[in-house]
Amino acid sequence: MGAEGRDLRDEPFVRSLLEKLPAGARDSFSDEQLLALKVALGGRAWGVHAVDLRWTLKLWRWHYYFVLLAGRNRRDLSRREREIARIALALFLAGFVVLSTAFGLLVLYLAKSALGIDLLPGFSFGIWGWFQESFLR
Repeated sequence: MGAEGRDLRDEPFVRSLLEKLPAGARDSFSDEQLLALKVALGGRAWGVHAVDLRWTLKLWRWHYYFVLLAGRNRRDLSRREREIARIALALFLAGFVVLSTAFGLLVLYLAKSALGIDLLPGFSFGIWGWFQESFLR
């Protein structure tokens, strides 16, 4: 086995894989086979997540495990995922604009009513009365 093969066997993923095998099987893998196993099994360490909650629950005879992971997505998104992300962002921004506008109009209406400005004599939405009852008395 050359220096290149020894380097491959010294990599953490390959070393961990080989430690789980019986001694006779460890030496039977060629460098090409080890490299293929590394590629197929995704020989990369999992990243640290901002939220990493793992717990188990025992119900009768079985144990169930629950995992909640959250963090920044470092993967390249597929075309479909990018389209969905754009649509979700557009919907979020549209909702934010609508809610911000509604809140701004409500604040303006309450300020107008508090100052006693009557734009339509004899007509009221009842918001000022509700606001006075709920928050000012």
